[in-house]
Amino acid sequence: MKRHCSAIVLRCLVGLLAGCVAACTPVPPTTVTPNATLRVMAYNVKTGLGLDGRRDLSRIAEVIRAAAPDVVTLQEIDRGATRSARVDQPRALGRRLGMDHAYGPFMAFQGGEYGMAVLSRYPIRDARNLPLPEGRREPRTALAIEVETPAGVVTVVGVHLDWLADDAERFAQAEALIAHVETLDGPVVLAGDFNDEPGSRTITLLRERFVEVAKPAGERFTFPAGTPDREIDYVFLRPAAGLRGISARVIDEPVASDHRPVVAECTLRSSP
Repeated sequence: MKRHCSAIVLRCLVGLLAGCVAACTPVPPTTVTPNATLRVMAYNVKTGLGLDGRRDLSRIAEVIRAAAPDVVTLQEIDRGATRSARVDQPRALGRRLGMDHAYGPFMAFQGGEYGMAVLSRYPIRDARNLPLPEGRREPRTALAIEVETPAGVVTVVGVHLDWLADDAERFAQAEALIAHVETLDGPVVLAGDFNDEPGSRTITLLRERFVEVAKPAGERFTFPAGTPDREIDYVFLRPAAGLRGISARVIDEPVASDHRPVVAECTLRSSP
């Protein structure tokens, strides 16, 4: 009986010691990469409606997958609208691609909503739909998300400015966008469909305030996708905290939407 009690006591002591070792073992710190790359894609997807007249969201997903972006801003995207078979398009794309998603509606439309989205392979820790001056044809917002990258937090802002030939509303929206960005901390990426060309006062203003991730001189055009003849889709940076653009390119995709997507390569240095 005495030996039996001793064995029980011994087992209890071993269990307590093991618990103490487990509890006292330090948890390794979260890995932070001193320098990381960030690939950002801007794509006006026209709710998946291609130039061949087919609405095919899976085709859009494959264009994105092939580009392998870390973050992608999507313009002209539906959530629950009749024309898109009431599909929650941002959620569907996020699930298909294994990416986190956020949605910023412009307006109610056909029983659902119409607006923009951002997908990210990094966790989205915050999302805000920022109001912009309303256009005569459609309301406009900018969708700002904070993502946790290996080198720290970056704010990515999806942009879709007014499209009318009269640029008054578009320019006012750009001014409001700049005012919003000035309230944000840390590095910021602006990516999307700005609906204006180099030399316009809207793009000139943005180039004065931000750094454009420039495309090759002979390969800048993004619209219309079939035979592009103008540059209206861009990626801009506020290069705080070590964010720097390396290069940008237009993807040769002539059918899936009426815009060709833009992909920008950036580097991000972690804060001390």
